[in-house]
Amino acid sequence: MKLKLLLVSLLSVLLFSCQDDAAQREIEQQKQAKKSEAIFNTISNGWIFDIAPVNPATQSKINSWNEWRVFLNEINQKPKSSIGAFQKKAKVLSQKVVELNNNIPAEFNKPQVKARISVITTKVKSMDLFIHLNQIPDNKVVKLVGEINMEIEYLQLQLEEIVTRSQIPREEGEPDLIKMKDTARAIPSAPEVPVQGQTKGIINSKLFQKK
Repeated sequence: MKLKLLLVSLLSVLLFSCQDDAAQREIEQQKQAKKSEAIFNTISNGWIFDIAPVNPATQSKINSWNEWRVFLNEINQKPKSSIGAFQKKAKVLSQKVVELNNNIPAEFNKPQVKARISVITTKVKSMDLFIHLNQIPDNKVVKLVGEINMEIEYLQLQLEEIVTRSQIPREEGEPDLIKMKDTARAIPSAPEVPVQGQTKGIINSKLFQKK
């Protein structure tokens, strides 16, 4: 009889313990769900890429830059369903931004443009890193979204400036003058060669100095 009571008591303790564990797990799951929902809402509300179009003259020159067009197309498509959708989009952008260094139109294939692309690449990769952490720093992700927006704007302004400068008419004869300067700079100055008849005089002068 005592053994039965002991077994019943043990079973009761185990049952209540399991119920407590289940209740605790449910509470933790609810907390995690609320936290995940808050992170999703923060990122969703802050994931705003507002890319202004460049002027028509610049646009006509970057139409052949397929990598840039694909990147902008990806960045303008906002995820909606879940935090996983944002993570997937960040990964795609991280891949596409690396390709921006390919097939840059000759007019824009300059150090200042590549420097701008490098900054955008760093920001996008940082966003991709943060959004894939177990504990997502949602505020940092949103901050990076704003910085990427700004860096894209700076790059587009750089492209427009290059186009504007190329359209400034040069003064008559300026291109020829520039070519002459470049040619003069490219040809090293030749050492002076004494004229025939002067060599003897130069030698005698040196002998006289030695005496």
